Amino acid sequence: MASYNILPPNKKKEKLKIIALQTDIAWADPTENHRRAEQMLSDISEQADLIVLPEMFSTGFATQPDGIAEQDAQPSLDWMRSLARRHNCAVAGSVATQTDGKYRNRFFFVTPDGEEQHYDKHHLFTYGGEHLRYTAGKERRVVCWRGVRILLQVCYDLRFPCFSRNQGDYDMAIYVASWPTTRVKAWSALLRARAIENQCYVLGLNRVGSDPQCQYPGASAFIDPYGETLAEADDRETALSATIDMEQLNAFREKFPVLNDRD
Repeated sequence: MASYNILPPNKKKEKLKIIALQTDIAWADPTENHRRAEQMLSDISEQADLIVLPEMFSTGFATQPDGIAEQDAQPSLDWMRSLARRHNCAVAGSVATQTDGKYRNRFFFVTPDGEEQHYDKHHLFTYGGEHLRYTAGKERRVVCWRGVRILLQVCYDLRFPCFSRNQGDYDMAIYVASWPTTRVKAWSALLRARAIENQCYVLGLNRVGSDPQCQYPGASAFIDPYGETLAEADDRETALSATIDMEQLNAFREKFPVLNDRD
C-alpha cells in the first residue's frame, strides 16, 4: 500500500471535483498523448478528485486496431496509475485494448492505490465498422468513488437510453467520446436528455481535432440533474471542470422523486 493519504472509495464527500481534458489526440501515439495530457494538467492549480480523458485517448478512434491497440492496455494503464498516484485522484478514460486475443474499447477507472475497474463498450459503432474488429461488453458498470456512484459509458452508448436507465444505482454518468462534427447537435441534445430523465449529473467528454476519418468538434459539457449546463467547451483543447454536489442532488431527488416512477 502506498504511503500517501487517500480517501477510501466509499468515504462520502458532499462535493466531488472533476476535471475533464478535451484533447486533440495524436494518431496512434500513446507517448505523445500522455505528454499532452500532462502538459494540460500542469497549467491547472485546482485539486481534482477525478480526471477524465476521452474515448481512445491514447491512440484516436481506431476501427482498424491492428498495430494500434495496446496489448493489455500498456503503456496507458501504467501511465494512468502513475497519474492517479501523483495527483491523489482517480483517472478515467477509454483505451483501444487487445487482450485474450480480442480487441475491446475498454473504459478504465483507476484509483490512487493502483486498483482499476473497467467497462467494455456495449454498443459498438456499426456505422463506422467498430463491431467488425472489437468485442462488445455485456454488462454495464457503476463504480463508487469518494461516495459518488458513477456509470461508465462510451460514445455510441449515448443513443441507447434503456441501457443507461438509472435504476437508483448511480449519481453521475460519464460518456467519453469521439463524436464527429456532423452529429454534434445530437450529442448536445442527448447529453441533456440523459441528465434530465435519469435525474443525475452527466459529463460528456469529446475530443477535438481530426483523424484519418473524421473531424471532431469538442462540445464537451457538464450537465446537472435539472438539465442546466455547469460548464461547456468549444472546439479547442481545454480542461473543463465542475463540482458534483451530492447534498443538492439528494435534496432534489427527495423533493421530486421521479425515479420512483420509472418503468
